[in-house]
Amino acid sequence: MDRRDFLKSLGAGALATAAMAAGCKNPNATGAEGFALGEVPTDKMTYRQGTHGEKVSLLGYGCMRLPSLEDGKDGNQSEGDLDQDRINELTDYAIEHGLNLFDTAPRYCKARSEIAMGKALSRHRREEYLVSTKLSNQNSSLWNYKGSKEMFEQSLERLQVDYLDFYMLHCVGLPGRDKDGNQVEPMEAFQRRFVDSGMIEFLLEQRAKGVIHNLGFSYHGDVKVFDHALSMHEQVHWDHVLIQHNYINWRHASDLAEEAGGGDANSEYLYGELAKRDIPIFVMEPLLGGQLANLPEFAIEELKQHEPQQSVASWAFRFAGNQPRILTVLSGMTYMEHLQDNLRTMSPHKPLSGDEEAMLQSIADRYVEYPLIPCTGCQYCMPCPYGIDIPGNFAHYNRAVNEGLLLAQPDEEAGGEERRAYRRARREYLKSYDRAVEPQRQADHCIGCGRCLHECPQRINIPAKLAMIEKL
Repeated sequence: MDRRDFLKSLGAGALATAAMAAGCKNPNATGAEGFALGEVPTDKMTYRQGTHGEKVSLLGYGCMRLPSLEDGKDGNQSEGDLDQDRINELTDYAIEHGLNLFDTAPRYCKARSEIAMGKALSRHRREEYLVSTKLSNQNSSLWNYKGSKEMFEQSLERLQVDYLDFYMLHCVGLPGRDKDGNQVEPMEAFQRRFVDSGMIEFLLEQRAKGVIHNLGFSYHGDVKVFDHALSMHEQVHWDHVLIQHNYINWRHASDLAEEAGGGDANSEYLYGELAKRDIPIFVMEPLLGGQLANLPEFAIEELKQHEPQQSVASWAFRFAGNQPRILTVLSGMTYMEHLQDNLRTMSPHKPLSGDEEAMLQSIADRYVEYPLIPCTGCQYCMPCPYGIDIPGNFAHYNRAVNEGLLLAQPDEEAGGEERRAYRRARREYLKSYDRAVEPQRQADHCIGCGRCLHECPQRINIPAKLAMIEKL
């Protein structure tokens, strides 16, 4: 079913819900204000054992979406200066309630995440927390020993630690861009960033010295590079690997990647390959950038019928932690409500029944038919040189699709009532668009320069998607 036919099939539901378009909010959706209520236990967190014997909380704190002093629209929290007081509060609460793993990277929050987390964590005893960060040497100026080594040492300094519990090669499987701006294919980028630079050898030395306790990599993109990295396991002995894993990606990641040229693998495959080698697994994007907390109406209704008191988001976390080789599930928790709801879900983690797994897979099978943009709001594409709020545009579009607020333009033979309904819905959609994304940051400002294309871990054709939104 193409996008136009799909939107036509949603027409009846859209007419019933068009009144919500002004705010583009789903009253049943799980958001910062809509998580399940109840006690947050302090002593029931589920823990799993790491390679070196660490007791790791099944819920980990992903530090890519830290709160800012002026939170952006549509969940873009990293545009303003970071709010250190709120970060300290969230960190303290997490540790008090059993969460002990904090994962960051040099490029998160415009290179401010490591600094902020160093300030927050240094207020606690070192044995109270585990810290994870990455070698984010995607820029070709760092494809050398000197630049990458300096990045590693800078991470230790910013985090205010003398050893790293977990360290990863960042974004393995993505293409790169050389100093002249030419695209470098994923396999060559891996070779130049980590092997030719001498950094894998250096990091193995640091692990032997105890400066790194666990060495791994984070994977996005081309599965051939994932397989290649795993072929090095006997020499490197990967202690952990970070993958994107949720009940959509379990069997449909390859479907979502088709228009990006393919190459992505389902997390079912990734998990299986890692389990064969007994490599512990970190999970990223359990909510698929928040999309699994703001599902289409049919999915929300089905989940609520099954368990009315359980939040929509909690189903995704239960799935993400369901497989035994999962060591920790990372979540970017900007609000206290996010943190509290996820702590409830993992304190303790309740395994899914066979019927519940089947229900989630049925939802996933239907979900991938929706013409959504697979943006996770990671902000790697930002800032846009032309001021476009790329994640904000995509988040608003996805909400409108989920809530049935976009109607396909009527055919020539359509009746007067259908045409009037379309005009009303379009007018309300455009009003909601102006409220969600400032006009000067909307899709029509894209000139198709392509600068964002090499930055997106989901390999979205960003200019093409912005052009599609501009035509709505």
